[in-house]
Amino acid sequence: MGHRIERSGDLSHQIGCALGRREFFAAGVGTLAMTKAGVFAQAPQTQQKLERAATKGRIRHSVCAWCFTGKWSPKPMTLEELCQVAKAIGIESVELVDPPDWPILKKYGLVCALANSHGFVDGWNRRENWPMCREKIIAAVDACAEAGFPNVITFSGFRKGMPDDVGLENCVAGLKTVVGYAEKKKVTLIFEMLNSRVDVEMKGHPDYMGDRVEWCVEVCKRVGSPRLKILFDVYHVQIMQGDIITRIRQFAEYIGHYHVAGVPGRHELDENQELNYPAIMRAIAETKFSGFVAQEFIPTRDPVRSLWEAVRLCDV
Repeated sequence: MGHRIERSGDLSHQIGCALGRREFFAAGVGTLAMTKAGVFAQAPQTQQKLERAATKGRIRHSVCAWCFTGKWSPKPMTLEELCQVAKAIGIESVELVDPPDWPILKKYGLVCALANSHGFVDGWNRRENWPMCREKIIAAVDACAEAGFPNVITFSGFRKGMPDDVGLENCVAGLKTVVGYAEKKKVTLIFEMLNSRVDVEMKGHPDYMGDRVEWCVEVCKRVGSPRLKILFDVYHVQIMQGDIITRIRQFAEYIGHYHVAGVPGRHELDENQELNYPAIMRAIAETKFSGFVAQEFIPTRDPVRSLWEAVRLCDV
């Protein structure tokens, strides 16, 4: 995914733009102070201060850039603005960002916890896709190894009429051709499970083969490498299967990364969605998970406040 990086001003201007210029300056806030407690900003209409949201240290927080920097956000930020907000509220990573933009992350002491590679339509389940997948995976692994970033995303691909057992065998054989390289570079490949039920752009992926946790875990088991794990996207798993906490506990050793969003709708983690995220986060922490949990929801209101509230909710 590409990002258009614009010239950024000071932090007060960036957050002011994100919150809404009128609300920001009507509150009488001319500057923002960055302290050990975080960045203080007037939240729109509530007059409450936006302070550091992540304070407990049991969950390592990340955020997916595409939800906040592009057309999906009601008030899109530049990548630099998102990095400033992330740093202020205690997020360690801004992910699914391409290597040319990584210097912006490093400027704020952030990492890219999950790097892009090939897309989710054409993946490892079809042998004709293997050369493309390998090329993109190797390039992403090399970039992560050089930058010191941990993970690269990868996908099964769409069924397109292929039986799941054939696709599983192909995914295993294909991933075996590249996982050794990831091992050598000490970068982990993260195999994503997506829902195939919701037929709305970026909220579901009809015909995606890896649409069950157990199927994706079986791929990891057969490949047999510690450098291949699954991406447990709580939103997608809830839509397809539910029983979130049981599956987290059952498959903890095969989970390398988490994504979270509200269900249904893939929106804020608020009272309008059905998942008990504090309980889910406690279950993740209890498995001694040391990777990242990334916010991947599509905001419907002020994105800065929504992100702050989501991180605070998940910081158990």
